[in-house]
Amino acid sequence: MAKITYIENGGVEHHVDVPTGLSVMDGAKRFTIPGIEGDCGGACACATCHVYVEAGWSERLPPMEELEKEMLDFAFDTKENSRLSCQIKVDDSLEGLVVRTPPRQY
Repeated sequence: MAKITYIENGGVEHHVDVPTGLSVMDGAKRFTIPGIEGDCGGACACATCHVYVEAGWSERLPPMEELEKEMLDFAFDTKENSRLSCQIKVDDSLEGLVVRTPPRQY
């Protein structure tokens, strides 16, 4: 389990314990965090779970696979630190991870 902080676009913070093995998107859906929709259910097929990974965390995450890079082309307002939260699997090394939601998902 890892404590993940989700910060909504408007600044509201949610600190939740996400079980190991779930994705960051699954954690957001389980705890009804606004701003992460995950329409495809985590299949890396829609980009509606786009998040910005807080500084210092990007290099600690597993590198993006090609499919995730391609799907981010469909996300709104991508940046260097953009990731699809369905592709970030939670384990103990993610304790303290902070992600921010974009202004919108489409």
